[in-house]
Amino acid sequence: MTKDQLNKKIGLRIVELRTQKGWSQSELARKLGKDRQAVEKLENGKVNPTLYSLQQVATALNVSLSELFDAL
Repeated sequence: MTKDQLNKKIGLRIVELRTQKGWSQSELARKLGKDRQAVEKLENGKVNPTLYSLQQVATALNVSLSELFDAL
């Protein structure tokens, strides 16, 4: 799996978890203290997230880091 493919899979998983909660990108961005465009880039696999930023996303979504990676 390439880095781009992995980033896209992570992004799709974030979308899945976010939509299960009924949240918009803006709502997740607010919880992360980021702007909506940052969340959009993350969900579209346009950025290479750090482990720390993924932990922040998992915490905001109230899931464990391992749950974030479940579908990979």
